[in-house]
Amino acid sequence: MRLLDRRAFLIGAGAGFVAALTPRAAEAISRIDAVFGAACQTADGRYGCAVFSEAGEILSLVELPDRGHDVTFDPVSGHAVAFARRPRNFAVVFDPASGQARKTILSAEGRHFFGHGFFSPDGRFLYATENEIETAEGLIGVYAVAEDYGRVAEFRTGGMDPHEALLMGDGETIVVANGGIETDPAFGRQKLNIATMEPSLVFIDRRSGAIREQQRLDAKLHQLSIRHLAIDASSRVWFGCQYEGNPADAPELVGFASLGEAPKLVELPRPELAALSNYVGSVAASADGARIALSSPVGNRLLVLDAATGAVSARHTLKDGCGLAPARDGFLATSGQGDIVTLANGLDRMPSRKVVWDNHILAIS
Repeated sequence: MRLLDRRAFLIGAGAGFVAALTPRAAEAISRIDAVFGAACQTADGRYGCAVFSEAGEILSLVELPDRGHDVTFDPVSGHAVAFARRPRNFAVVFDPASGQARKTILSAEGRHFFGHGFFSPDGRFLYATENEIETAEGLIGVYAVAEDYGRVAEFRTGGMDPHEALLMGDGETIVVANGGIETDPAFGRQKLNIATMEPSLVFIDRRSGAIREQQRLDAKLHQLSIRHLAIDASSRVWFGCQYEGNPADAPELVGFASLGEAPKLVELPRPELAALSNYVGSVAASADGARIALSSPVGNRLLVLDAATGAVSARHTLKDGCGLAPARDGFLATSGQGDIVTLANGLDRMPSRKVVWDNHILAIS
């Protein structure tokens, strides 16, 4: 989670932005404790990325050329980047305070984005998960911020379909979820290799691109696509999966791993596992790293786990709920129905009449 306090947000916004706010939005920004970002679709069908408060007040909105997926933020430059949903080829750099677009990054020839990315701790580089179309090999594309986000390097991820990637707490190790699914823009989002999938979790040196370790689940679970990640207080990487095999198999869908330790799936209570409908759409760690939240927009279910034990500590029902981020009192969740929900003492729903939300949320402050 990248942190930006309210003072820094207001300084970055500038007097022009503050003066241009509606009275309602100005009041909202004066009392907010947290700011979030998420891709969305407006009521008139346009795509964008919104910056909003925990109470659901939209503070800024940048338009996107097509559907977005995830967003990242760099506190050094004050820039945010909204990534296209796979297999699109754009990422939009924007000012989260004003919603002004700064740059549209286009993927390199023969590449497309997978929807996720992050900045280096010093803000010098943007890293993005990508696909080499001809070979279907996964890549991490590296973009230099000072060179107008020019693409300066790429790393192989050791598998297909690198979806989410995060930077570990050491600031030097990238962890990548290779989903294992072959796709080609010529076939849209069609999955081309379900019978031969090879998902994996990979740890990569962010400077050299060398793979430090590649971890796989049991071979009988080769159709369990590893998709989304979160890091807990013990620096364990939690991963959420989507099962592409026989739905009746109902394998476990969430687990954790560390460098030097084999990945382990968490055994959820059978009713909770069944409610996830073989699909985890997002994973998030609480601000203190003590809890892990996961969502299933297919099963309309949200679960919160104790990171130390893996036990389910809370469960919620939210139709088409997917986006998750740490919030002051627990977690914030969003849905494709336009809901913004706090998962704290109960379920507080704040429906938005302006946008419907895409799959992920970034906690900016």
